[in-house]
Amino acid sequence: MEFINNFISWLDTVIWAPFMVILLLGTHIFLTLRTGFIQRKVFTGIKLSVTKDPSKDGDVSPFQALTTALASTIGTGNIVGVGTAIFLGGPGAVFWCWITGVFGIATKYAESLISIKYRVKSRDGRMLGGAMYVLERGLNMKWLGMLFALFALLASFGIGSAVQVNAISEIVTSNVTFVKIPPIAIGIVLAVITAFVIIGGIKKIAIVCEKLVPTMAACYVIGCFVILGMNHDYIIPGIKAIIKLAFAPGAVAGGLVGRGAITAAQYGIARGLFSNESGLGSAPIAAAAAQTKEPVRQGLVSMTGTFIDTIVICTMTGLSIVITGTWNTGLEGVAITTAAFQKGLPFPPVVASFSLMLCLVFFAFTTILGWNYYGERCLEYLSNKSEVAVNVYRWLYILAVFIGPYMTVAAVWNIADIFNALMALPNLIALLVLSNVVVKETKDYFARMK
Repeated sequence: MEFINNFISWLDTVIWAPFMVILLLGTHIFLTLRTGFIQRKVFTGIKLSVTKDPSKDGDVSPFQALTTALASTIGTGNIVGVGTAIFLGGPGAVFWCWITGVFGIATKYAESLISIKYRVKSRDGRMLGGAMYVLERGLNMKWLGMLFALFALLASFGIGSAVQVNAISEIVTSNVTFVKIPPIAIGIVLAVITAFVIIGGIKKIAIVCEKLVPTMAACYVIGCFVILGMNHDYIIPGIKAIIKLAFAPGAVAGGLVGRGAITAAQYGIARGLFSNESGLGSAPIAAAAAQTKEPVRQGLVSMTGTFIDTIVICTMTGLSIVITGTWNTGLEGVAITTAAFQKGLPFPPVVASFSLMLCLVFFAFTTILGWNYYGERCLEYLSNKSEVAVNVYRWLYILAVFIGPYMTVAAVWNIADIFNALMALPNLIALLVLSNVVVKETKDYFARMK
C-alpha cells in the first residue's frame, strides 16, 4: 500500500506539473478575453437562474440544473480541499483559488454554452449533453469524446464518491466521541440513502439538490461570516498575507519552509479546479438537461455556480483558516477548518465542530448525488444508452459509497486530482477549438436581447 500511495503521489505531481497549470489558467484567461470579460454579466446570470425559461426542451428547470451542478461542486472541495491546499501550499494557495475562480467563470460559461448547443434528444425524450457530445458533434472527434466519458466515469468513483464518503467518515468519527461509530456503519447508512435517491434518476436528484444546496450553503456562509466578524481586525492582515505568500519564493506552508509560489499555485489551482470544476467538463452534463433553447442563457446561469462556489464559499473558508491561524498548526484536511470553527465561533468547541460536521455531511452527500448523474450519462454514452449498463453502474456506485470510509485521505485526494486533469484535457481542447462558436453565439444572443 505504501508503494501504491507513493506512486499515486508521484503521478499526481507529474500530471499537475507546470504544463497543466499553465494550460488551465491559459484557457481561463483566453476565454475571458474572447468573451469580452463575460464575468461582468454574473449578476445577470444570478437573476436568470431564478427566472423561469418558457422553453420546454429539457428535463429540469434552469435553477434545478444549476443546483445539481452546484451539488457536485459545493462540497468537500470548499471545506476539506481549501484546508488541504493551505496545508500543502501555504496561505498563498487561497490567492490562486481566487484566480482560478475569477477567470474560471468564463470557462464555465463557454463549456455550458456549447453543451446546450450540441446536446441531443434521446428516444425517450431526455436531453443529453456534455463534453463527449461536443467533441463528437462539434469537432467530429468521437474517439476523444469516448475518452472523456471514460475518464469522467472513473472519476465519479473517486471525486464523486470516495472523496466525499471519506470526508464524511473522517469528520463524523472525530466529532461524535460519546459513542464509537465504526466505518462500516457510516458506509451502510450513506449507501442506503444514496440508493434511495439515485434510483429515481435526474428528476429526483434535482429535487433533492434544489432543496438542500441553497440551505446548506447559506448555513455555512453564515458560520464563516460570524468567524470573520469576531476576528474582523485580522481580515486585512490575512488578505495581505495571502497575496504576499502567493508570490514569495520561500513561503511558509504547513509548518515547513521552502514551498513557495510554484507550490502555492499548484495546489491552489488544483483545489480551485476541484472546487468549481471550471474546465473539467462535468457541470455541462447537468446544464444540458435544462429546459431552455438558448445556449447563452444557460451558460450565464451555469457560470454563477463558479462565482458562488469559489469567489464566495472558498473565500470564506480560506479567510477563516488564515485569520484564526489554524493553517500553521500541523493539522491536515478537514481538521484545519474544524479548528478554525472551534477557535473563531463564540460557541463551545463541541458545538462549533458539530455545526461544521452537519454542513460537510450535507455538502458531501449532494456531491455524491450530482456525480452519480454525471457517471450515468457518461456510461450511457459509452454503452450506446444501455439501461442494463446504467443499472449495474448504479449498484457499483453504491458499493463505492460503502467502501469509501476505508480509503486513506492522501490517496483519495491524489486520485481525484489525477482524474480531474485527465478529464480536463479533452474538454479544454474542445473549448479552445470551438471558441469562435462561443463568441458568435454570445454576440448573437446579446444583439437580440437589445
